[in-house]
Amino acid sequence: MLIDGQHLTLSDIFEVAFKKEFCSIEESAARLLDERRRSLELISKEKTIYGVNTGFGVLADHRISSKDLDALQKNIVLSHAAGVGEPLRQELVRAIMLVRANSLLKGFSGVRKCLVQRILDLLNEDIVPVVPSKGSVGASGDLAPLAHVAMSLIGEGYCTLEGSVVPSLQALKSRNLEPIILKSKEGLSLLNGTAFMAGIGGCSTYIASRLFEQAILVSAMSVDALMGSTSPFDERVHSARPHRGQGYVAGRMKSLLEGSEIRTSHLDCDRVQDAYTLRTIPQVYGAVKDTLDYVKSVLEIEINSATDNPLIFENGDVISGGNFHGEPIALAMDFLSIALTDMGNMIERRVDRLVNPKLNDLPAFLTNGDEGLNSGYMLWQYTAAALASENKTLAHPASADSIPTSGFQEDHVSMGAWGARKLWMIVDNLATMISIEALLAFRALSFRHPKKSSIAVEELFEDIRRIVPDHIKDRYFGNEFMEVRKLLFRRAGL
Repeated sequence: MLIDGQHLTLSDIFEVAFKKEFCSIEESAARLLDERRRSLELISKEKTIYGVNTGFGVLADHRISSKDLDALQKNIVLSHAAGVGEPLRQELVRAIMLVRANSLLKGFSGVRKCLVQRILDLLNEDIVPVVPSKGSVGASGDLAPLAHVAMSLIGEGYCTLEGSVVPSLQALKSRNLEPIILKSKEGLSLLNGTAFMAGIGGCSTYIASRLFEQAILVSAMSVDALMGSTSPFDERVHSARPHRGQGYVAGRMKSLLEGSEIRTSHLDCDRVQDAYTLRTIPQVYGAVKDTLDYVKSVLEIEINSATDNPLIFENGDVISGGNFHGEPIALAMDFLSIALTDMGNMIERRVDRLVNPKLNDLPAFLTNGDEGLNSGYMLWQYTAAALASENKTLAHPASADSIPTSGFQEDHVSMGAWGARKLWMIVDNLATMISIEALLAFRALSFRHPKKSSIAVEELFEDIRRIVPDHIKDRYFGNEFMEVRKLLFRRAGL
């Protein structure tokens, strides 16, 4: 994969982070870095430039002597590595590294090409910095976690290599890589950006968007298993309220249930209307689809943006701005967290509808005989309820909070890093809830056989049947749910 600072996508991030695709710098981007670096070195001899020959934050009025400039950059990395908490998952760290490298390639940061190349060297050699998950307020960039990434480039801190945590210097030496000696502005440029929240948010959004398509199919299986109507998916209904996502989901539902024998068998039943969790899937899931698309558009701008400070421009101007502030991502992370949480609320209610004998004509809790002796899948609705409730707490907007830092110089912060971390947890919970619905809908649909559902639904049914044993009596079901979760990820291309 060629990285040029301009064309990175969420799919690219996933491929590098989770599939370990090899990365190289595009030639024209490399030339731009060289040009901007020469420009910065000339200007800094004559001018006082923040972060190049001054202190940082509220200490910006302290001029640094030329002999101390290299020490200044190393010091900011070491002093700012103040992260705490459990280490971030390695794939997410890889995503963060890619986003930071891509941003630096835009040339506005004034760093040397060798610095960006070293980030890619670590990615390509699968040397992953150990990055504590907590410590960023998402304003002057994701300073603390990005400092932990930066430490690995200079041979400080720790990395994961071949499954073991080792000192960064040892990891570098094992791959014949020398520690980078940071030059003017490079320490600041490594730290001062939104890569932490954008990398995590990008992975979360991509995974959620891929699982979303499987969630629509699973909901179609539930609709047929519960003898729901397809009339609410009529195109005319959604043309009367033409939200893009709503029309898309309605079309998918109608297509996924086309040709179902189960649907044909109850066309003349006396039920007038289905419950909302069956009837309004296009309206609810459609709104989630629109949210996913919006958040994707925000992130794909962000991951191809310069989020450093100050920025160095083609004519030599050096401008201190605020592109490091994470507000655009923070708001988007909160928006998607709320949307996915409500999607989970609908899933949990359909899960209850699948097992609750008061709400369907199926065996109680999908037992296969000996009700009472066997509890069936009763407790899996509890699990779905617990995850739905947890997501409701996690969906509280991080961006609603702010707390001043750096001696009141940074007096408004985004909290986007926490917003991104919460979104990751919500996506994980939602994936499990989709898996719970899938297995319960599979069990429910088996009671409708020999009448068949649609081709698409029956294909999913067969995929699940191949990995899940027949249900005869109570047993431990946990492994089956995990296998179904893995299946859905495979079907989603994840």
